[in-house]
Amino acid sequence: MRKYAFIIKTQVMSNLQYVFNLIFNYISYFIILFIFFNIWQYIYSDSTNLINGYNLNQMTWYVVITEIIWMTLNGRKFCIQISNDVKSGNITYNINKPYNYIGYVLSTHLGDILIRIGIYSILGVLTGFLFLGRFPDLNIFSVIIVIITIFLALIISTLLITFIGLFSFFIEDSGPFYWVYSKLILVFGTMFPIEFFPSIIQKILNFSPVYVVSYGPAKLFVDFSWNNAISIIIAQLIYLAIAYLMCYLLYKKGVKKINVNGG
Repeated sequence: MRKYAFIIKTQVMSNLQYVFNLIFNYISYFIILFIFFNIWQYIYSDSTNLINGYNLNQMTWYVVITEIIWMTLNGRKFCIQISNDVKSGNITYNINKPYNYIGYVLSTHLGDILIRIGIYSILGVLTGFLFLGRFPDLNIFSVIIVIITIFLALIISTLLITFIGLFSFFIEDSGPFYWVYSKLILVFGTMFPIEFFPSIIQKILNFSPVYVVSYGPAKLFVDFSWNNAISIIIAQLIYLAIAYLMCYLLYKKGVKKINVNGG
């Protein structure tokens, strides 16, 4: 574990040089929030009205949190990096290294995430407060739980994107698979809560990655309950184990393919 912690630390130190770039990129995040805030303000004629269980305050904060997770992840760039490692053959240099490739890319990406999550969280929360003038009803314990679920969501997302990137062992371009995955997360978990969809779709989404990587943390932030917190964390731990196992098996199969072909 010490070597992966060192990789994370190295990546964090490297990314500290680009803090101002991240702050500048926040402009696009602010524009997204501004658009959604005005949309929901128009839809909610009365801020106390409930639409599918959400009032204006909850709906806006939901988008604030999901967009923080979405922009922190920077998934497209990460998927391209994994895919290029495979297609260029750079991945072969990691086969005999004293660390697991999955652990290496996870640690590297976590090093990137730690800087972005700090910046986007601070600026995002300040922006949400600027628009709404108040925070959801949270205490120190619920805030800690929300933070834990956000980090678990980011780790699970990283593993799922790694899995998609490793498709490049067997197909020419894994980009279309990431495009489909990202749009599913964006539409069904980032822009709208699960409750906004028909009941039959809700049942599917409750067992999908949307529930653990986007909806879950945001739901706890706007409407915290210990029952939901326990359910979401259990689901995240299950998904974490499954996602890592999928990455590990696909990587092993890809390495075997390289060895058989003399790569």
